[in-house]
Formats: sequence, structure tokens, C-alpha cells
Amino acid sequence: MKLALFIIGSYLLGAIPFGILIASMHGIDLRKIGSGNIGATNLARALGKKWAYVCFILDLAKGLLPTFLAGVWFVKGDSWGLIAQLAVGCAAIIGHIFPVYLGFKGGKGVATSFGVALGLWPYYTISAVIALVIWIITVLIWKYVSFASLLGALSFPIVLIISILIIPAWHLNHLWPLVIIALIIPIMVFIRHKDNVVRLMAGTENKILQK
Repeated sequence: MKLALFIIGSYLLGAIPFGILIASMHGIDLRKIGSGNIGATNLARALGKKWAYVCFILDLAKGLLPTFLAGVWFVKGDSWGLIAQLAVGCAAIIGHIFPVYLGFKGGKGVATSFGVALGLWPYYTISAVIALVIWIITVLIWKYVSFASLLGALSFPIVLIISILIIPAWHLNHLWPLVIIALIIPIMVFIRHKDNVVRLMAGTENKILQK
């Protein structure tokens, strides 16, 4: 019952469309701007970088907070505790992608997924930080947020697997649930970015802050 309540609460928190709320405060319908996405990247096109940073932090927090609290509550040194924590984190991501408040039409879940990864200390945190560095470098060089998100997501499971292999205290027989979800994450990111992939290949993808 406690886990079910955590999952439901995490979904409802993840479903809060902070990008749309911020844009609405300024009299803007974010779904009619740029790509129509409800996340920080599109908000940057509508209101500039300052509000995009606010949106990113809020979207990150709605993944980080429930995941971290679930770790404190459920994780007791076994795989089932990690599964419970993952379930709570995934509920937040699903909430962002399929929000009940918007008729189940939401964003792409990158910032919220990053928050979930930070909440799964320390196993996902290292991979998430390295993925973020790759994301930043990619954006600075090529200016495509979508391309950076794809590369960051792809690097995430690779870094986790390498970490498990080289860190003596990390054992696959305990961390296998994390590996499975880490392998699913880039698949989901690529699915959510399928239109961006098409535009990237066609050379028509918008660069960051491009109207």
C-alpha cells in the first residue's frame, strides 16, 4: 500500500506541466510556440533562457524528489528495494510524458529522467553526471538540444555498465534492475525524439533559442 501511494504520488507530481504553467503566467500557450513541446527547450524560445532554467530545475526536481524519498523509505540493501525505487522514479517520468492534466499528451521526459537518475544515488548518479557533461558539450558544439539528449541517453547505460565492471563494491547480481532500466531509457528517448531524428537527418531541426 505504501509503495502504491508513492507511485501514484510520483505520477501526479511528474504530470505537473511546469513549462505550460510558466508560459501561461506570461499569457502564452506553449503548445502553440516553436515545436509545441512543453519542456524547457521550447520555453526558451518563448520566454528566454532564464525561465527555461527555472522550468528545467522544476522538471528535474519532480523526478529527483520522489525517487530520493523512495530510496530512503524502501531501499534496504536488496534488489527488491531498488525495484521499488525504480518504480517510483519511472512513475514520475511517465507522468511527465503522459500527464493526466493535459489529456495524456506531455513532454519528452529528459529533465525528469535526469532527476530520477540523480535520486538513485550513487549508482545512476555517476552515469547521469557524465551524460550531462556529454549533453552540455554537444549543445555547445552543435547547438541541437535533441541531438545532445540522444547522445546523453545513449551514454547513460554504457557508463553504468562500465562502472559496475570496475567498481568492486558494485555487483551485477544486486544491481541488475538498474541495468535493465538503463538499457530501456535510451530506447524511450529515441522513441520520444523520432520527429527530431527525422529533422536532424533532413537538416531542418531547430537549434537552441532559434525561433
